[in-house]
Amino acid sequence: MISCVDARHRQVRARYTADTVTVYQAYPAEIAVPALANGRFVAPFKRDRMTWIKPSFLWMMYRCGWASKPGQERVLAVEIRRSGFEWALAAACLSHFDRSLYPDRDTWAQLLRTSPVRVQWDPERSLRLGPLPYRSLQVGLSGEAVDRYVDEWTVAITEVTGLAHAVRDRLSAGDDAGAGALLPAERVYPLPAGVAAVIGADPTPAATC
Repeated sequence: MISCVDARHRQVRARYTADTVTVYQAYPAEIAVPALANGRFVAPFKRDRMTWIKPSFLWMMYRCGWASKPGQERVLAVEIRRSGFEWALAAACLSHFDRSLYPDRDTWAQLLRTSPVRVQWDPERSLRLGPLPYRSLQVGLSGEAVDRYVDEWTVAITEVTGLAHAVRDRLSAGDDAGAGALLPAERVYPLPAGVAAVIGADPTPAATC
């Protein structure tokens, strides 16, 4: 289940180990099946399109409708190297202008055009996918970042469509406790201070769990 959420507005919460962090994507079968078979994304996955990765399982469920939306019927958990994840965030530009991060709109617009990574903070989602009063990170990869994601960062790809359906079915049956017990354990991710500053994240608590 999700744990260690505090009152901070912008934090990355994810399932991670000492070396890797898990992000989620949803695809149609024609992309998901070859990726699962090869342990990496291969054709017909298109590298020339921006690909969005999401550390939050519940935000992925909100986006794909518990793996029911057209083109998002197969949900993948992609384990990537933490070094790559942090490289992406350090190279990122917010998808919208934030005066606390950029001196002016022209500077932000130039970064937006040239950065291989785009990030945005959207409302995190509850077990029943309602908006929560704190934010969840979405990361859009393009150009060099997509190549690195596919060729260097990906450690393993597993399917979690069955998990998505199991959580949904328990919710439909009114078993919120049982549904919550199935969720992946997500913790506050300890971002380096310099990386957190680039994306406007709140400082990581001194004691994480």
